[in-house]
Amino acid sequence: MVSASPDSHQTWPASRPAADGPLRTISPPIHQQPLTRGSRAGTWLRRTVLAIAALIPLTLLLTMASVYWGAHNDQARKVDAIVVLGAAQYNGLPSPVLEARLAHALALWDEGLAPRIVVTGGKMPGDAYTEAETEANYLIEHGVPAAAIIYENAGRDTWQSMQGVAAVLKGTGVHSLLLVSDGFHLTRTKLMARQLGFAAYGSPAPDSPIRPWSGDEFSYVIRETGGILAFLPTFIFG
Repeated sequence: MVSASPDSHQTWPASRPAADGPLRTISPPIHQQPLTRGSRAGTWLRRTVLAIAALIPLTLLLTMASVYWGAHNDQARKVDAIVVLGAAQYNGLPSPVLEARLAHALALWDEGLAPRIVVTGGKMPGDAYTEAETEANYLIEHGVPAAAIIYENAGRDTWQSMQGVAAVLKGTGVHSLLLVSDGFHLTRTKLMARQLGFAAYGSPAPDSPIRPWSGDEFSYVIRETGGILAFLPTFIFG
């Protein structure tokens, strides 16, 4: 009997090609293949889109937070002029919202925080009085000298009113303003005043019928957030 050789159970390496067969090349794993210019551009585009998608809600939240901060932080101090932002009036009688702003401006005047008050706001078609005239009449009736009141009575929105304020104060030496309005309105108004070259501070009307932390205030905060984002290009680029 012939005994098996020690090598009789070994197999030929499976990876060795047959002598007469073609040599095979093995492609590198996918993750080792170099990125083409197109794939690099696609990766960059995806990352950019994701970054923008993340920034949008962050920007909205930060803007809303700034609106709420302005609404609930009184910056009252001595300035060159107090500015009352207009609101609805009815044939010369201030609406409850406007009356609350005027009462607060009067209190700040009585504290001696400014030597003059700027009243703002035009009128709607058919109105007998401008918002500014209604505001001035209220202040005069409550003891503010007519000579201390400056009128901006053409603005139909906040930006027009603030541009009008800058125009009527040109050459008067007024450089700092204390803006009086509902709290939610102050962040945007301060941005506009600063864009026009003023040092601007805000003092919210404490007795406004639009109560702090209410659903009404929240709806206005949402609107102001949109208004601020729409105004930002003007603020940044002039």
